Amino acid sequence: MITQEMTVRDAVLQYPAASDVFKRLKIDFCCGGNRPIQEAAEARGLDAAAVVQQLNDMKQSAPSIGIGMDWQYMSSRALIEYIVKKHHQYLRDQLPQIAANVERVYHVHGGDQPHLVQMAELFRQLRAELEAHIAKEEEISFPLIMRAEEDAGVVSHTDVRAVVAELEGEHDGAGNLLKQLREVTNDFTPPEHACTTYRITYARLEELEGMTFEHVHLENNVLFQRFGL
Repeated sequence: MITQEMTVRDAVLQYPAASDVFKRLKIDFCCGGNRPIQEAAEARGLDAAAVVQQLNDMKQSAPSIGIGMDWQYMSSRALIEYIVKKHHQYLRDQLPQIAANVERVYHVHGGDQPHLVQMAELFRQLRAELEAHIAKEEEISFPLIMRAEEDAGVVSHTDVRAVVAELEGEHDGAGNLLKQLREVTNDFTPPEHACTTYRITYARLEELEGMTFEHVHLENNVLFQRFGL
């Protein structure tokens, strides 16, 4: 749990999306991030308890993973609705924020740290691919899969296979880009004297990796397996 005594910096490092809240409230989480949240909030004339409550509510409702849910016994429709609500919404919410962090670190530090040029290029490609992927899933692939489960006479498992093969290929592509991002960032390990924004960027990229892996797992290893794929 995030507390009022925790520093702004530590709150953001523990929960990267907290940086969006601090940014909106104009609380410095980079150079001035060593102050306790209570002190930083009061300096802005804000109720520290309300700020912390907001952060903890966000953290608890984040799509961290459906612990205790038995995916195998969910209908395909219910599983798809979960993927869209949690994983697709996560991407829609977080990709623009991660992009802002990536571009800032690249522009500030890229001149003397060439690996950040690679990081920025890889992330831009990954973002474009993920955004196109979730749009295809929602508009074409998922409706077809749901129809196949609910009325095999209209859409057969054979009809699903070509669509799923494309999705799995896109999953492989995203996985490869994430692997390269991990390599160029030294396992998302920032330099020893990196600023908070630099550290947040790496933390958010690692969070994106974990969420993407779960997204792919639910589709490749649960949803698609129902169609003999």
